[in-house]
Amino acid sequence: MKIKKTLAILFSVTLGLCALTGCGPAAGGNSGLANNDAPAADNKGSGELIKVGIINNDPNESGYRNANDKDMKATFTEENGYETHFAYSLKNDEQIAYAQQFIQDEVDYLLISAAGTSGWDSVLKDAQAQEIKVILFDRTIDADDSLYEASIVSDMAKEGETAVNWLASQKLSEYNVVHIQGVVGSSAQIGRTGALDEMVKKEASWNLITQQTADWNAETAQQIVQSVIDSGKKFNVIYAENDDMAKGAVAALDKANISHGVGKDVIVMGFDCNKWALEELLKGNWNYDGQCNPFQASYIDEIIRDLENGKSPASKVVVMEEKGFDAASITQDDVDQYGI
Repeated sequence: MKIKKTLAILFSVTLGLCALTGCGPAAGGNSGLANNDAPAADNKGSGELIKVGIINNDPNESGYRNANDKDMKATFTEENGYETHFAYSLKNDEQIAYAQQFIQDEVDYLLISAAGTSGWDSVLKDAQAQEIKVILFDRTIDADDSLYEASIVSDMAKEGETAVNWLASQKLSEYNVVHIQGVVGSSAQIGRTGALDEMVKKEASWNLITQQTADWNAETAQQIVQSVIDSGKKFNVIYAENDDMAKGAVAALDKANISHGVGKDVIVMGFDCNKWALEELLKGNWNYDGQCNPFQASYIDEIIRDLENGKSPASKVVVMEEKGFDAASITQDDVDQYGI
């Protein structure tokens, strides 16, 4: 008998005892968990749906995350053969707790976009012990690759290198950078920060005026930039690790009547390629936007179907193809094709 089935029996006995003694979860349940409400159907030959638990960051975090969540919900439906449950948090410890809950619920697959890179080993080992297959998406984690089936991710380090190399190509006499970071410890933040930190260490003409996290939030980014403006420190680059934070930074510049964009006082850089952000490049109000591809669901679906048919994934790591866009060369076709 499989370990999962053995634990299921024990769990059922426990529930029976709880029914007699009155134990149970607090009223209202966990607001971070949500079910997929797609119409009922099935895809497996046995008529049994594939049970999937998806742990993601808050869809309200950014346009990228909203697109990513919609892509997941459009793919992992009952119509396509899945019973899907969602959990959302920007906090690593909360995500790990959701993963433990999904393991207890005996999902077949656990899909994780980790808020932070560390702390996942124990819960992944628990999943493996119960024969639950783990697939990572969007972000990497610091764990042995034997603990998950596949990882469908962006190369965040390459995103950072592409952006910093573009900035270096602008050949400014001096780089005074306001660096607005995403959630510290996330793979996106680590990758996009790493290349800039390396350049600052290497080049005497590159200076960090400030380096602070805005947790992907536009309002917090605006406050950070406003504080720098109020301090009187001079800067000529905004390096924001997502579009929303770049938008907040620009709001502070506009309020202070500081020009920005092509041929102006401050270079503005963002990441994710929201359609509205690429339109800012097209207008010349921003200078650069690094692509981060949110559409990973079809890759995951294909991997799951292979695993269901006894086939191992062709590759342990699938890296999404991405590029950077320059205001000097972006076209309307680029905005229409790559904007999310």
